[in-house]
Amino acid sequence: MTTFDDRETAFENKFAHDQEMQFRAEARCNKLLGLWAAEMLGKTGEDAQTYAASVVKADFEEAGHEDVVRKVAGDLGDKATPEEIRAKRAELLAVAKGQIAEEH
Repeated sequence: MTTFDDRETAFENKFAHDQEMQFRAEARCNKLLGLWAAEMLGKTGEDAQTYAASVVKADFEEAGHEDVVRKVAGDLGDKATPEEIRAKRAELLAVAKGQIAEEH
Protein backbone atom coordinates (compact mmCIF):
# COMPACT_ATOMS: atom_id res chain seq x y z
CA MET A 1 0.00 0.00 0.00
CA THR A 2 1.32 3.43 -0.86
CA THR A 3 1.44 6.46 1.37
CA PHE A 4 -1.40 7.94 -0.66
CA ASP A 5 -3.54 4.84 -0.04
CA ASP A 6 -2.76 5.01 3.68
CA ARG A 7 -3.74 8.66 3.82
CA GLU A 8 -6.92 8.00 1.86
CA THR A 9 -7.89 5.16 4.19
CA ALA A 10 -7.12 7.32 7.24
CA PHE A 11 -9.24 10.14 5.82
CA GLU A 12 -12.14 7.79 5.12
CA ASN A 13 -11.92 6.37 8.64
CA LYS A 14 -11.86 9.84 10.17
CA PHE A 15 -14.82 10.91 8.05
CA ALA A 16 -16.82 7.84 9.13
CA HIS A 17 -15.92 8.48 12.78
CA ASP A 18 -16.88 12.15 12.54
CA GLN A 19 -20.22 11.25 10.94
CA GLU A 20 -20.96 8.75 13.70
CA MET A 21 -20.08 11.30 16.40
CA GLN A 22 -22.33 13.90 14.73
CA PHE A 23 -25.21 11.41 14.57
CA ARG A 24 -24.74 10.55 18.24
CA ALA A 25 -24.56 14.22 19.20
CA GLU A 26 -27.77 14.99 17.29
CA ALA A 27 -29.59 12.07 18.93
CA ARG A 28 -28.31 13.09 22.38
CA CYS A 29 -29.32 16.69 21.72
CA ASN A 30 -32.83 15.62 20.74
CA LYS A 31 -33.12 13.54 23.90
CA LEU A 32 -32.00 16.49 26.03
CA LEU A 33 -34.48 18.72 24.20
CA GLY A 34 -37.18 16.14 24.84
CA LEU A 35 -36.35 16.08 28.55
CA TRP A 36 -36.43 19.89 28.64
CA ALA A 37 -39.84 19.93 26.94
CA ALA A 38 -41.11 17.11 29.15
CA GLU A 39 -40.28 19.19 32.22
CA MET A 40 -42.22 22.11 30.76
CA LEU A 41 -45.15 19.73 30.18
CA GLY A 42 -45.00 18.52 33.79
CA LYS A 43 -43.76 15.04 32.89
CA THR A 44 -41.37 13.24 35.21
CA GLY A 45 -39.69 9.86 35.51
CA GLU A 46 -40.66 7.27 32.94
CA ASP A 47 -43.16 9.63 31.27
CA ALA A 48 -40.37 12.14 30.66
CA GLN A 49 -38.06 9.43 29.28
CA THR A 50 -40.81 8.14 26.98
CA TYR A 51 -41.51 11.64 25.72
CA ALA A 52 -37.78 12.27 25.12
CA ALA A 53 -37.61 9.04 23.10
CA SER A 54 -40.54 10.24 20.98
CA VAL A 55 -38.62 13.46 20.24
CA VAL A 56 -35.56 11.44 19.15
CA LYS A 57 -37.80 9.31 16.94
CA ALA A 58 -39.37 12.42 15.37
CA ASP A 59 -35.96 13.34 13.93
CA PHE A 60 -36.19 10.44 11.48
CA GLU A 61 -39.22 11.90 9.67
CA GLU A 62 -37.19 14.19 7.39
CA ALA A 63 -33.69 15.54 6.93
CA GLY A 64 -32.63 18.31 9.29
CA HIS A 65 -34.05 19.14 12.68
CA GLU A 66 -37.21 21.04 11.74
CA ASP A 67 -39.26 17.87 12.27
CA VAL A 68 -38.11 17.87 15.90
CA VAL A 69 -38.84 21.58 16.31
CA ARG A 70 -42.30 21.10 14.80
CA LYS A 71 -43.10 18.20 17.14
CA VAL A 72 -41.90 19.96 20.29
CA ALA A 73 -43.58 23.24 19.31
CA GLY A 74 -46.84 21.41 18.68
CA ASP A 75 -46.63 19.65 22.02
CA LEU A 76 -45.64 22.75 24.00
CA GLY A 77 -48.22 25.01 22.39
CA ASP A 78 -47.88 28.53 23.78
CA LYS A 79 -45.22 27.52 26.35
CA ALA A 80 -42.39 28.07 23.82
CA THR A 81 -42.10 29.48 20.32
CA PRO A 82 -40.34 27.61 17.52
CA GLU A 83 -37.55 30.21 17.75
CA GLU A 84 -37.10 29.52 21.48
CA ILE A 85 -37.04 25.78 20.77
CA ARG A 86 -34.41 26.23 18.04
CA ALA A 87 -32.29 28.34 20.40
CA LYS A 88 -32.59 25.75 23.17
CA ARG A 89 -31.72 22.99 20.70
CA ALA A 90 -28.60 24.88 19.60
CA GLU A 91 -27.59 25.28 23.24
CA LEU A 92 -28.21 21.59 23.95
CA LEU A 93 -26.27 20.48 20.85
CA ALA A 94 -23.15 22.03 22.38
CA VAL A 95 -23.91 20.24 25.66
CA ALA A 96 -24.44 16.93 23.84
CA LYS A 97 -21.17 17.26 21.93
CA GLY A 98 -19.36 17.98 25.19
CA GLN A 99 -20.89 14.93 26.86
CA ILE A 100 -19.91 12.68 23.97
CA ALA A 101 -16.37 14.08 23.91
CA GLU A 102 -16.03 13.31 27.62
CA GLU A 103 -17.14 9.72 27.01
CA HIS A 104 -14.40 9.14 24.44
